[in-house]
Amino acid sequence: MKYVLVTGGVVSGLGKGVTASSIGVLLKACGLRNCQYHPNTHFNLFGLDPYLNTDAGTMSPFEHGEVFVLDDGGEVDLDLGNYERFMDIKLTRDNNITTGKIYQASVGSVIDKERKGDYLGKTVQVVPHITDEIQDWIERVAMIPVDGKEGPVDVCVIELGGTIGDIESMPFIEALGQFSYRVGPGNFCLIHVSLVPVLNVVGEQALDDNVKGKLSQFCHVPEQNIITLYDVPNIWHIPLLLRDQKAHEAIFKVLNLQGTTKEPLLKEWTSRAEICDGLHEPVRIAMVGKYTGLSDAYLSILKALLHASVDLRKKLVIDWIPACDLEDATEKENPDAYKAAWKLLKGADGILVPGGFGNRGVQGKILAAKYAREHRIPYLGICLGMQVAVIEFARSVLNLRDANSTEFDPNTKNPCVIFMPEGSKTHMGGTMRLGSRRTYFQIKDCKSAKLFICGFNYVEIIISKASYVPQVYNITSAFIEQRCCRLAKPFALCVIRYGNRTFIDERHRHRYEVNPDMIARLENAGLSFTGKDETSQRMEIVELPNHPYFIGVQFHPEYKSRPGKPSPLFLGLIAAACGQLDTLIQGSGSQGNLSAKLGNGIAMEKVYQKGTTKPAKVLSDGLYSYCNGVQV
Repeated sequence: MKYVLVTGGVVSGLGKGVTASSIGVLLKACGLRNCQYHPNTHFNLFGLDPYLNTDAGTMSPFEHGEVFVLDDGGEVDLDLGNYERFMDIKLTRDNNITTGKIYQASVGSVIDKERKGDYLGKTVQVVPHITDEIQDWIERVAMIPVDGKEGPVDVCVIELGGTIGDIESMPFIEALGQFSYRVGPGNFCLIHVSLVPVLNVVGEQALDDNVKGKLSQFCHVPEQNIITLYDVPNIWHIPLLLRDQKAHEAIFKVLNLQGTTKEPLLKEWTSRAEICDGLHEPVRIAMVGKYTGLSDAYLSILKALLHASVDLRKKLVIDWIPACDLEDATEKENPDAYKAAWKLLKGADGILVPGGFGNRGVQGKILAAKYAREHRIPYLGICLGMQVAVIEFARSVLNLRDANSTEFDPNTKNPCVIFMPEGSKTHMGGTMRLGSRRTYFQIKDCKSAKLFICGFNYVEIIISKASYVPQVYNITSAFIEQRCCRLAKPFALCVIRYGNRTFIDERHRHRYEVNPDMIARLENAGLSFTGKDETSQRMEIVELPNHPYFIGVQFHPEYKSRPGKPSPLFLGLIAAACGQLDTLIQGSGSQGNLSAKLGNGIAMEKVYQKGTTKPAKVLSDGLYSYCNGVQV
């Protein structure tokens, strides 16, 4: 087992997470040739966060950015989201170690062992007991593959959160120092990310040889091991910067892997980065939220929007709208902010209302949903965004003026959204409905089902010695070959059914749900709950059938979006905002060819939601092969 540790200095927020993720991408692209290693490198990644919290679940987005949710329900730092997106892997809560977990929060923690007498009367101390627990945790979990492949893990990348010198980090630094001796020479590589200010320069630039020479002299690091990560147009360039400066060669030299690897193959990354840089035709999405002053609070949503817009060859433009600025109170208190917010909302091609907690800005989110519904603007509501859409519909269509969520009005006579029975009102941490849950489609021809099932994300391919299947459920062999990684024959298409209903697995994080007692009234008035849980009592997806694109989901589809494999719902939002939704859905038919339908590189006129036409040039190499864990 080889370990790569990434630390940071000077200030927090330098980009250790992106650096660690990019190193993982680079090493994975190199592969390993020696018979001791598998042809495809197996990876594991760790995030070490020295704060005393058990996890990130109770932290304010203003203070720490978004809370990223894993399949097993772990609430973790946003850097683990970077790991999953860059490496296309699935991590677990054990891949995130906090001081709180080490001391007390987990079974087998230091305090738990002390209470059981496992230390045999010894004085329990930071060294060796805390440091040993950190090392044991890393060594134990590092052996578990997270890339879905069989075989032992070859490389484990570890990111130490915070800044070197922080008091809270000292036990982790000591533990990792001891760990480097535990695993032995040639098995541990330290990478330190720091800030080198360059005077009289706007932004960042590559360091010249003189600066590298001084750093090498005073830090005792070989000059060729000093890598410059300067400002780039998009973060997909970071693995390319590392490759161009031979970072992989320096790492393999420290890990004694020279001669066992190949040159990194990053054609897909290079193409994606260049395509993103060359996009010019904008699509404007209004983000109506509570934490719009800090974009990291919605990092996964931003990435999911970017994944979808790049796939549809559109330049993403986010219009940040504080939800409270849309409210009537702001019109009186700050008319300029009110006018500016509504101007942005009315100029958007699509509207997205993300999740959130607390009643600040809720009325503004309801107004945004109302505007999208009445003016037929593409709308995607996530978690709370779905709930406010239901509340707005009840108020406007059912004429229930006091319809509300019990989160905001416990005494409402028409509770559209209620507290979940299994939730806790006394403990905040880890008590929500968390992690991957199954949603069953109730209507096969609804937009969300078409995007998930009839779109490009619906197949799971199992390569086997079975005979070649030329046609399954009207999916032609040509379509399979074209969309599914050009798999070599023979292969079989595995199609899974659950009764007569199709289902998807998505990640959740919520305490409140749509009131099942109001479903019949809402559906009779025209709202369609197209996705439900296994009991059919918990609403997961809501749609307006006669609207161009009005979808609300209780889950968080942004957590599973990946570069090159965007979330279908985000893809649908961008496509609808550009007037391409029908083309996107129809492109998945039995003779589906999205490139042909969009023009094979020929400029076309696209009608946008605002009624304007914009020239669109669609690249002819837009072949998709999405396998995002969707079963049919």
